[in-house]
Amino acid sequence: MKIAILAEKPSVGREIARIVGATEKKDGYIQGNGYQITWAFGHLVGLAMPSAYGINNFNQEQLPVLPQPFLLTVRQVKVDKAFKPDTGAMKQLKIINKVFDECDKIIVATDAGREGELIFRYIYSYLGCTKPFDRLWISSLTDKAIQEGLQKLRLGKEYDLLYTAAKARSEADWLVGINASQALSIAVGTGTFSLGRVQTPTLAMICSRFLENKHFVSEKYWQLRLYTENNNIAFIAFTQEKFDSMKQARDTFERLKDLNSVRVHSVESKTANQHPPLLFDLTNLQKDANSRYGFSADKTLSIAQKLYETKLITYPRTGSRYISDDVFETIPELLGKLKFHPHFGIYANLLNTLNKQCVDGKKVTDHHALLITENNPKKLSEEEQVIYDMIVGRMLEAFSEKCIKEVTTLVLDCDEVKFEEKGAVTMQAGWRAVYNEKEDADENNILPIVSADETLPLKGIELLENHTRPKPLHTESTLLAAMENAGKELENEEERLAMKEAGIGTPATRASIIETLFIRDYIRRDKKSLVPTDKGMFVYNTVKEKQIADVGMTGMWENMLSKIEKDEMTVEIFNKAITVHTIQITKELLNSAVSIAEKPQCSCPDCKSGRMIFYDKLVKCSNPECSVAVFRTKSEKKLTDKQIVALLTTGKTEIIKGFRSKNGKSFDASLALDNQFHVVFEFDKQKSVVAE
Repeated sequence: MKIAILAEKPSVGREIARIVGATEKKDGYIQGNGYQITWAFGHLVGLAMPSAYGINNFNQEQLPVLPQPFLLTVRQVKVDKAFKPDTGAMKQLKIINKVFDECDKIIVATDAGREGELIFRYIYSYLGCTKPFDRLWISSLTDKAIQEGLQKLRLGKEYDLLYTAAKARSEADWLVGINASQALSIAVGTGTFSLGRVQTPTLAMICSRFLENKHFVSEKYWQLRLYTENNNIAFIAFTQEKFDSMKQARDTFERLKDLNSVRVHSVESKTANQHPPLLFDLTNLQKDANSRYGFSADKTLSIAQKLYETKLITYPRTGSRYISDDVFETIPELLGKLKFHPHFGIYANLLNTLNKQCVDGKKVTDHHALLITENNPKKLSEEEQVIYDMIVGRMLEAFSEKCIKEVTTLVLDCDEVKFEEKGAVTMQAGWRAVYNEKEDADENNILPIVSADETLPLKGIELLENHTRPKPLHTESTLLAAMENAGKELENEEERLAMKEAGIGTPATRASIIETLFIRDYIRRDKKSLVPTDKGMFVYNTVKEKQIADVGMTGMWENMLSKIEKDEMTVEIFNKAITVHTIQITKELLNSAVSIAEKPQCSCPDCKSGRMIFYDKLVKCSNPECSVAVFRTKSEKKLTDKQIVALLTTGKTEIIKGFRSKNGKSFDASLALDNQFHVVFEFDKQKSVVAE
């Protein structure tokens, strides 16, 4: 019997070939010992574009497009504004087809997850293959894992529900993305816009936080701070009350400033147990890597994928933070391999009793939490070492004892005004000894031993003015958390776990969704913060009240897909609901043309084919290959729509007053377009000068 094995990538295919004893290399596959091992290059087959259904130029009457059935096609690439089949994908598909034809049975060795299953099933369906297939389902690419997986192959039909959910997700993204994008582009009347089932709610979260931050009105409040001591231990305390009135705060200050003593109102000490964090799943690894090192979600995933393919960590695209009992049995051996680690070796050697809080097989999804493998890393790049060490560090934390602290709250009474200070002393470092980092300002803030009603000297008192602060702009770390929790800010771990299946996107797709927003020029980075561009704000302002931007609704779709996987819902219910949703959002977007049409309209003076789109800070041509753009602010003067229209249609404005030079002097001038369509100043009897 000849057996075909399909891997997701050539590197994985070569490793499997080595293990099964196939050594004869052919073009696009390896054969030997009764096996033919070939590979995909990711998604070789996908859903066909609208042109496959006879739709090339969209108009309002053609929307929504609701294929019945959906067609599959070879991966497409864009060539001269048109999509054509990828020649490399076509060649590899022919090789896969040949291998399948020559074999009696198939082993599916694509990544063991929703997308990996979809990659194989789309290829299998597109080729019209009917050969029986089994599934290699493994969580790492070590020789041991592959060998054990090949000995315990699972029936392919066991993953029919996983494929059904993956296919439903793929078709839903097509329906929403194609129809919403075309509807918005038609409504605007110029330019090309991209909307998506997950992409647009993610953009909405970034934009709404940006506007909340930008329009935040800071309010003043006041507190008093006093200085005192006992047994030669000096400390400070702040008023429990935050005064909204400066007069009230100042009156209180004047009343207390000349006092000589303060009374201990109460002393409360209690033991606080801090349990270790759970193991990493992909999203939490991405969040920590962004917070600690500024890595983008996509960069972290890329590095983790490489570590996986070089057999150093387990499957990275996991959504679970737990492991099963049988995996837990391997942990002592894995931790034992860390004894020579330059940063964690000493701690690993001292870790004897292992905490089992992350051991719960019922909470393991397709794959268990991220772990290192038994292989020792040899030559890692600096960034690869960072991600590998993060996984090592989290493993040591997760299996360590709890951290025990004694937390003291001291309340002082100064002429009936209550002051408070907290201190914390670590009694057992536990998991916090892995990095030995302070948790907060109270950490090891030692307060003197005092008792209630004891009198302490008042060494001084101050009046402090503070300001309320807005929520910070989203970083990739906070955005990933918002996506995971469907926009809800949750601190409780149990609540976060309960929301996971209602989050937007999946651990495997969230990084690509964020990257898509960058590619579409909807967002940009400002240091670590994510900031919308003018184009992104234009899209958000257009769709923010519509279903396409509803984070909660998108979370509902993810929850339904999860239920399909678990056989708790039929795919027919989901498909019917997403079709109705597509019809509704298409209608909503097409009807938004009235409000959008109020923007000024004029053609591009250069390419002639594009229309000039008016954003808040920029007016630019809708043609992506045209570079004509006019910034609204020139030399500290904000131009009106009328002035910009005149510049673009006649090539010149009237005299505009109130420009300001670099040295702060005011001047008047006309604006004009030069031969390269750059904006320049024109002065009476003087040459043109490039506008700032």
